[in-house]
Amino acid sequence: MKMAMQIIMAFTGTVAFSILFNVPKKYYFFCGLTGSVGWSVYLIINHYFHNSILATFIASMILTAMSRILSVKCKASTTLFLLCGIFTLVPGAGIYYTAYYIFINAGHEAMLKGIESIKIALAISLGIGVAYSIPAKVFGWEQESEVWNEIERRSKKSNK
Repeated sequence: MKMAMQIIMAFTGTVAFSILFNVPKKYYFFCGLTGSVGWSVYLIINHYFHNSILATFIASMILTAMSRILSVKCKASTTLFLLCGIFTLVPGAGIYYTAYYIFINAGHEAMLKGIESIKIALAISLGIGVAYSIPAKVFGWEQESEVWNEIERRSKKSNK
């Protein structure tokens, strides 16, 4: 029951962030779905492995892949879904407590919370990077981007 409530709150929080981020109304549900799926994966992985860094890494990978799929299905930018969905994984409380411990002059606790927050932020960025390294055709893109075609043409030209 507690896990279900957290998933519902992740959906609600992500939709609220989507409103704040000025996302078009037709994408609210998909943004909320992305955030709640990311949080669900985090909860499940953390429950079984008791490792929040690993859970964050896997959740951000799945969340990014889901954002890429939704961008094709909804004909919208991947970042629209990714920025809203990642909201649930960002270590906001860890950063808050790091600052709090600094202000109350508890250096050891501040250092521990700060390092943990940095690890979570790195796990998020690595998860996004891994998911973005998957070719776009896997997610349903029909054609190559003009940017990549131009880069390929220039590299072939310079190799001659």
